[in-house]
Amino acid sequence: MTNSDSHPSLATARQRQTCRLCHSRDLELVLPLSPTPVAEKYLDHPANADQVPVYPLDLFMCRRCGHVQLLHIIDPEFLYRDFNYRSAGTPALVRHFDETAEMLASHYHFSGSPLVVDIGSNDGSLLRCFQSRGFRVLGVDPAREIAAEASAAGILTLPEFLTPCVVEQISKEHGPASIVCAFNVFAHTDDLEGMTACIRDLLAPDGIFVFECSYLGDILEKMLLGTIFHEHLSHHSLTPLASFLLRLGLELVDVRRNAIQGGSIIGIAKKIGGAHHEFPAVREMLTQEKLAGLATPDTVRRFGHSLASAAARLSAFTQQQQSNNRRFWGFGAARSGTTLIAQLGLGKIIERIVDDNPAKQGKFTPLHAIPVVPTPLLYKEMPDFTLILAWIHSDTIIAAHKAYLQAGGKFITCFPEPKIIGNDGAILL
Repeated sequence: MTNSDSHPSLATARQRQTCRLCHSRDLELVLPLSPTPVAEKYLDHPANADQVPVYPLDLFMCRRCGHVQLLHIIDPEFLYRDFNYRSAGTPALVRHFDETAEMLASHYHFSGSPLVVDIGSNDGSLLRCFQSRGFRVLGVDPAREIAAEASAAGILTLPEFLTPCVVEQISKEHGPASIVCAFNVFAHTDDLEGMTACIRDLLAPDGIFVFECSYLGDILEKMLLGTIFHEHLSHHSLTPLASFLLRLGLELVDVRRNAIQGGSIIGIAKKIGGAHHEFPAVREMLTQEKLAGLATPDTVRRFGHSLASAAARLSAFTQQQQSNNRRFWGFGAARSGTTLIAQLGLGKIIERIVDDNPAKQGKFTPLHAIPVVPTPLLYKEMPDFTLILAWIHSDTIIAAHKAYLQAGGKFITCFPEPKIIGNDGAILL
């Protein structure tokens, strides 16, 4: 089983009934979405593509604490054991990791030989930034192949999910952690309470927990539909997180916003009573969220209304153009592509998806069996319009393929407003 698994029906799923952060049963559907296949499980063969199972992607808000979340949970063994994305392949992300490690090393000082443990450490790209600054490092990641590669490259990585047994093993063999990181995994876990308790137990008395995740405020403001898929069980905002962490014995001391994944936050927490002081940014963001009504259902519903409007405009445009024999392709066989194709009704619109990754070329999308082909075919076939599915990389893709625009092709970006980019500039649909 790989990320392009040819048997996605192997996934098992379940539905939870309570809020992931506060256990309330007072959950309200705030964004109904079309069910989709599991993201990035591309097929080896087009046969039976239409039989691939789909799973709910609806977003619910807890009316008690304001947390926004998926309630339908895909088996993490299916999602992550054979995960094959590698952070080192995204230079901008590696630079971001290095800047973050430098910030933490500069602001927080630990005695002795401090240990950094990274949960969901992938290929060790973040830990390597700490290692180069003199920290001891240890990774924890359930993707067996990637964990083995990281260990062989000098970043010892346990091929496990984080559990109390793993915490006990780490504490016994390596001692307490000065820093525990959870970058782009703190939204991926159903049992956030269990995970956070493990992180707390790993920390030294003066240690810090550092997490990064997509920020709900950015998702709503920038219409980041592409960040909604089954791996992202939580869409975090600071207010419910602050209360949740306090209940688990941790308190926020800093929060920083950045542009990663379209808009993310880095949160830093300590054990209650720990030595580190709170920065003003925490209270400032909590105040901003209250003023913005980020924890109110109507705020998310407005996102849904804007999404429906954008989808309708895009649909009207594609139908009109197809009636004039215009052709549409996609760019980027990314996780977000599965969501965009399903929610925007693109399955019968897009003829091909181009992708630079050889591992994805020759695969097919679930349901509609759209072939994934090498990028040079974009120039050979010259489709009239190419919808950018790898939305995070839109600017990079457009900059790298000016020749396609100069030859008369046009890119389409879907959000925050559907937009056509041609050689002479951009226009809104």
